[in-house]
Amino acid sequence: MADVQILTETDLKKLVPLDLGAVQCVEDAFAALAGGKVVMPPILRLDIAEANGEVDVKTAYVPGLESFAIKMSPGFFDNPKIGLASTNGLMVVLSAKTGLLEALLLDNGYLTDVRTAAAGAVAARHLSREDSESAAIIGAGMQAKLQLEALALVRPIKKAVIWARDRGKAEDLARHASQKLKIAAIVASSPEAAVHGADIVVTTTPATEPLIMADWIKAGQHVTAMGSDAEHKNEIDPALVTKADLYVADRLSQTRLLGELHHAIKTGLVDEQDSFAELGAVIAGTATGRTSQAQITFADLTGTGVQDTAIATLARTRALTSGAGTLFQT
Repeated sequence: MADVQILTETDLKKLVPLDLGAVQCVEDAFAALAGGKVVMPPILRLDIAEANGEVDVKTAYVPGLESFAIKMSPGFFDNPKIGLASTNGLMVVLSAKTGLLEALLLDNGYLTDVRTAAAGAVAARHLSREDSESAAIIGAGMQAKLQLEALALVRPIKKAVIWARDRGKAEDLARHASQKLKIAAIVASSPEAAVHGADIVVTTTPATEPLIMADWIKAGQHVTAMGSDAEHKNEIDPALVTKADLYVADRLSQTRLLGELHHAIKTGLVDEQDSFAELGAVIAGTATGRTSQAQITFADLTGTGVQDTAIATLARTRALTSGAGTLFQT
């Protein structure tokens, strides 16, 4: 007999808010990945084209952690048309010593949202200018909201410009930013208008054609692309990979296949074997990050299993300490 801890989305929202603790948890995960001892297999993805849906399965084993997580993350992007969220999912936590199930995290995608937003904050912390005060957010869904909140944790954001295909949603996000974050937030008429003058640009959409063109990005700006986590997704003009003074991948083996780098390779702008820095290496100091105020920096984040194991382990540790959740005997 073994006890399995069951945590609901309500439990997890109390245990793991989007705060500096979550950001540090994800930063530490990237640093561990740079150490070369993390075991992280390629993403398993199931596409369900008829429903504009996909399911990703991610995992990683981090030496030193007593547990590891396996995450199942569906994204069905027509769901909002019928009043449902685009993303949901769950994680299972297993012992790294015995393989026994330790916890079931019924988070409906919440932990993925938090760790993804935290990764954006980590990228901004290490690649954007320290004095960055303005952000352009492309998209107006949950991740757009959380990316802006995460940025405000690590940079002195005073202004946000939001663009989304649905102007009503962009206006809702602008109101949220003004009320919760106390920053000046407005809606742009186009992606180009949103990007103009922004210190940090974050894209958070499932776009399949570029929304941001390379020649819009000027000296000193930082761009984080969040949405290109499948071969067919593409938010950024591939030319930005070569225009940027510094391109950084969350996991180079992934961005060559799934990220914005994939499209630069496909169009012949870079070679498949070209080497680029990874975010973990920048954090660890084994790769060079931003070196001047004038550099253009570009983070290509496709989402890694090490982030999932890190955030799930954090949630379970806090739950054990607080007594949250329900125990179920197997």
